This record gives sequence, C-alpha cells and structure tokens, in this order.
Amino acid sequence: MTAKNILHSQKKNRSCRVALILIDVINDMEFPQGAQLIRYAEPAAQRCAALKRRVKALGIPVIYVNDNFGHWQSDFKKQVSHCLEDGVRGEAIARLLLAEEDDFFVLKPKHSGFYSSALAVLLKYLGTETLILAGFAGNLCVLYTANDAYMRDFRLFVPRDCTASEQKEANDYALEQMKHCLKADIRIAARIPLRDLLARRRPADP
Repeated sequence: MTAKNILHSQKKNRSCRVALILIDVINDMEFPQGAQLIRYAEPAAQRCAALKRRVKALGIPVIYVNDNFGHWQSDFKKQVSHCLEDGVRGEAIARLLLAEEDDFFVLKPKHSGFYSSALAVLLKYLGTETLILAGFAGNLCVLYTANDAYMRDFRLFVPRDCTASEQKEANDYALEQMKHCLKADIRIAARIPLRDLLARRRPADP
C-alpha cells in the first residue's frame, strides 16, 4: 500500500489505536511439518476470518505480516499467487484470508514481524497502541512478534482460538507464556471488546 493509500486509510478509519496483525496466514504449508500444522490452522483460520470481518466493520486496520520464506526476489503478491495457483496445502487458508485492497502488508525475513521490517514504522504512523495478533505458528512467529511488541510497549491481545502450532500442547504453552510474561489477553476472538478498545475503555476481564 502506497503512502497516499495509507493517508486515505487513516482518514477513513475512525481510529487507528487498534490494529489486527495476521501473521504468516498466506503460507503454502509445504514443509515437513506442514500437514501437522494445517489440521489446527484450518479451524483457526475460520475464526481469523470472522475476527477480520468484525474489525473491518469498525474501521480497524488489518496488517498482513508474512515471511518471505527465503525468497528474496519475491513479494507479497507473488506469495499470494503461489498459494492460490500451485496446488499447495495452504491454498484453502490463503483463499479464506485473502488481503483486500485497503489492507496493509509487511514482509518479514525472520520469525518476528518487527525484525528488519517496516512494521514498527507503520504502526507509529497509524498511531496504534493495541495489537491483536493472530496466525501461525503460535509458538514461533506469533510468540516472537508478541515478545517484540511487548518490548515496544504495545498492549496485546492474542486470541487463543486464532493461533495454531504443529502441536496443540506447544501452542497452549506459548499462549500461557504470552499471558504471564507479556501480559497478553488471550480470551477468544469473539469476546474481544473492540469498541471499548477504540474508546480506550478498560475491557472487563474475560
């Protein structure tokens, strides 16, 4: 998205205090443990899609933070095309969570969405204070991104039904780590009080 479109989006949104970050959801899943991950990722993706519809209805920006998977000559559009056209495991999830014209996207070279990427600059420009993190894998890229967000003083929501890892136990452990060490709220997505967050009201405990 160009700077002009960012300005247009900022004017359109009632508030950019909150942002939804979808991590590695455009993913071919063509790696040795991909079959294990996808059985948990597919139901989580359905809930991510429902959450995305809710946040967009309130004018909350959606940011796709996606790995370049070592393809340094690739970009987000090429990654989308690969997932949609090459018969990969992750096609159904990619179709379900396709980016829309007014969404943002950031490519990351490593696990954390903040490492060597433009994410921090974009969030500062948008005036974001609270992040909702969702995506895959919960015990890797979501956890690393949450850790870096916490060190940057963002308030965190990581809905436990919108993340997945190769093993459920590993995902549950990562969520508990984010809850206890990073002060992340891990209530399910449907219970995140988005209007309260936009109004800077303190949400009730889940």
